Amino acid sequence: MSEVAAVIGDLRDESDELDMLVRELSAQRWSAPTPAPGWSVAHQIAHLTWTDEVALLAATDADAFAAEVARAMEAPESFVDRGAEEIAVLAPEALLARWRAGRGRLEAVLREAPAGTRIPWYGPPMSVASMATARIMETWAHGQDIADALGVTRTPTARLRHVARIGVRARDYAYLVRGIKAPEEAFRVELHAPGGELIAFGPPDAPQRVTGPLVDFCLLVTQRAHRDDLAVRATGPDADQWLGIAQAFAGPAGPGRAPRGAGK
Repeated sequence: MSEVAAVIGDLRDESDELDMLVRELSAQRWSAPTPAPGWSVAHQIAHLTWTDEVALLAATDADAFAAEVARAMEAPESFVDRGAEEIAVLAPEALLARWRAGRGRLEAVLREAPAGTRIPWYGPPMSVASMATARIMETWAHGQDIADALGVTRTPTARLRHVARIGVRARDYAYLVRGIKAPEEAFRVELHAPGGELIAFGPPDAPQRVTGPLVDFCLLVTQRAHRDDLAVRATGPDADQWLGIAQAFAGPAGPGRAPRGAGK
């Protein structure tokens, strides 16, 4: 199996796992609020549906996608919420069917894309593998919101390495969207997977370092938990600053999550 095919397979598995979490939910549970303000479980699945459909558009019709980007830039602070709102009104059965159909079509298009394909996106164009990795990150992150809403503890998988990778690669972007100059030197990031494997990025001798559990790092860069509630540690002032602003997703700087117990 090629590396690209393996990443696409991981995207399918991540989506299937989330599907299993929501497929039997009652209508009341679909309406349950998630940690994202104003978003229910239905909004989370609607957002994934919308982004899968937009990714499919980007991969199949560059001109139509460019028009979609132009519309988004007219209201950059609200277009994501608007996309979720428009789909979240569907009945659970219809929403599930649309999500499944969209992600299935996207998987087929990604698998059939010629080698070297570049897919336009809201940031720089992405390779097929990078697009699949981004969809894994989104699916896992929004799945975490759903799991939190339902009171479910998910078992971390090896697929988290994709989330960590995109979080590390997006380091400079986190500075850019905040108008801060990014450090010139690379950081060393060492993460311990649940099975004991060490997943590392960057020069082994880099003085600026980040260490901790893989799942905690993924929660941090997707802004699904506050830094104070995680066992991710920084060595060096630049690495410490990054942990306060890290984001693995495109778009404006997110507000992040408050520490557990804040306001109580």
